[in-house]
Amino acid sequence: MNKPEYIPARRNAPETEEELAGRVSRQLLDLLGSVPLTEETRGANSAARVQALTKAASNKAALAAGTLALPPGPLGWLTIIPELVAIWRIQAQLVADISGAYGVSARLNREQMMYCLFRHAAAQAVRDLVVQVGGRLIAQDVPMRVLERVATAIGIRVTKRIVGGGISRWLPVIGAVGVGVYAWYDTRQVARTAIQLFGGGPSSVDSVLAAMDEEDAHLARQAGAQQQRSAAQALGRSA
Repeated sequence: MNKPEYIPARRNAPETEEELAGRVSRQLLDLLGSVPLTEETRGANSAARVQALTKAASNKAALAAGTLALPPGPLGWLTIIPELVAIWRIQAQLVADISGAYGVSARLNREQMMYCLFRHAAAQAVRDLVVQVGGRLIAQDVPMRVLERVATAIGIRVTKRIVGGGISRWLPVIGAVGVGVYAWYDTRQVARTAIQLFGGGPSSVDSVLAAMDEEDAHLARQAGAQQQRSAAQALGRSA
C-alpha cells in the first residue's frame, strides 16, 4: 500500500496591525449596539455616589486588565481583545451608572457612550458626536456610517497603543501591574468625561472633579514615596 501523501501543517500568517485595528473597531461597534441599563437614580448626594461608582469601576477595570495581562509571550497577545472588551464593558456600565446618578439615564444613547469612552484618548475621532450649545455639550444623533468611521479611527488609535506597549506582554507580573494601572487611570478619565457631560452644571461638576483631582494627587504622592523607598532599599543592598 502506498503511504499517504505528507501534507505539511498550514501556518496562519501573523495578524497585521490593520487586521487588528479592524477587529478592535468591530468589537466596539458590537458593544455600542446595546447601551447598558442602570439601576442608579438621582439622589440627595449625587456627587458622593458618582465618586463611589468611579472608584469601584476603576478598581474592577484594573483587576480585570491585570489578570488578563498575566499570560506571558504569545499567549498574552491572545488576551488583548478580551481585555479591551472587558474593560470597555466595565467603563460603559460606569457611564450608564453616572448618567443614572445624575438623573439623565433615559436619554443615554450610543453617541454619548462612545464620546464618554474615548474623548480622553481619541478626541479628534469623536469630535463629530457632540455639539456645544451655550455652555453645554449635546450629543448628536449621527448616521451609522459616521459611527463606523469613528469606530475605525478609534480602532487604529487603540491598535497603535497596543503595538507600542506590546513589550509588556512578554514581562509577566511587571507587565500585568502596568496594564492594571493604565486601566485604572483610563477608567477615571472616562468618568471625568461622563461627569462633565451629565453633571448638570459647573458647580456640581467642579466639586466632583476637584475631589477626584485631590485623590489622584494623593495616590501619586504615595506612589512617588514608594518609589523613593524602593530606590533607597536598593542602594542600601548594593552598598
